Amino acid sequence: MKLLVTGGAGFIGSNFIFYMRKEHPEDLIICLDSLTYAGNLSTLASVMDQPNFKFVKASITDRRAVYRLFEEEQPDIVVNFAAESHVDRSIENPEVFLETNIIGTAVLMDACRIYGIRRFHQVSTDEVYGDLPLDRPDRFFTEQTPLHTSSPYSSSKAGADLLALAYHRTYGLPVTISRCSNNYGPYQFPEKLIPLMIINALHNKPLPVYGKGENVRDWLYVEDHCKAIDRILQHGRVGEVYNIGGHNEMRNIDIVKLICNALGKPESLITYVTDRKGHDMRYAIDPSKIHSELGWLPETRFQDGIGRTIRWYLENQDWWKTIISGEYQNYYEKMYGGRSSAAPLTSDMKGKEE
Repeated sequence: MKLLVTGGAGFIGSNFIFYMRKEHPEDLIICLDSLTYAGNLSTLASVMDQPNFKFVKASITDRRAVYRLFEEEQPDIVVNFAAESHVDRSIENPEVFLETNIIGTAVLMDACRIYGIRRFHQVSTDEVYGDLPLDRPDRFFTEQTPLHTSSPYSSSKAGADLLALAYHRTYGLPVTISRCSNNYGPYQFPEKLIPLMIINALHNKPLPVYGKGENVRDWLYVEDHCKAIDRILQHGRVGEVYNIGGHNEMRNIDIVKLICNALGKPESLITYVTDRKGHDMRYAIDPSKIHSELGWLPETRFQDGIGRTIRWYLENQDWWKTIISGEYQNYYEKMYGGRSSAAPLTSDMKGKEE
């Protein structure tokens, strides 16, 4: 099989590439990424020179580049991780979220229609459902929960989901969608809650917490997420949505205190800041459908996953220090600036289908 993974230089996309190479080493993987601020090509350094991997620098909104890639490579499966995903940035600049998350998804699906595809999988978020009240712990998001977005980010993801389902109904495109809870783990961009708190605490900097820190999130270890997507690609029903949750609900403030304790830092570093506009209070996913249909359940307890994550950031400081300094944005030009794409498939592999 030949997989096109968009946004593969980002957090979840890169972890998915590592997972698929480990579990399906016979598959060919093409990573398409525009390397915006959250895309870090150095994350993929260990696979860049592998014969069954190829990196292409382009945006999913670039119709000409996308069509050319489909024509040359003829992928069997597309997994779309490419997205603008930071809520705060969407509040400041909504337009780029609409362009990437909706128009970009449409460009990919148009290419799938023209050149043929076995599956188009759209990676979405539980934020499309809005939020749940803190005083109703018995309530969870299911696939039937109405979409009720709170931010330009979640609205753009909901729009992409609806568009994907429309392409399935109108054109017969073999689409599946997954909506996940908050991911955490290695290679997460430092502006997100967990890596931000780890890095700030290591530098004895203030740990900014929105409001009172009472917002609750369901945390999913990134490898568990990758396993779920793999299961959907293999056995999921086209035209269906699958919720992927971690069964790990935690208050933001409790996570920050846990990180302080793990690193031996005082809780006096915690600083409460003005709450985000339209801040959702609680996310909680019911993953019964993917469990009953596909046999998937999260395997990583939060206590174990957060421990692994903290250790990873302690042991890989060079990775995040280059991000903080901004040097990571020069990595592509330094390593591959003279080439139209990096690590091309070898001639005996190109076009091969398993």
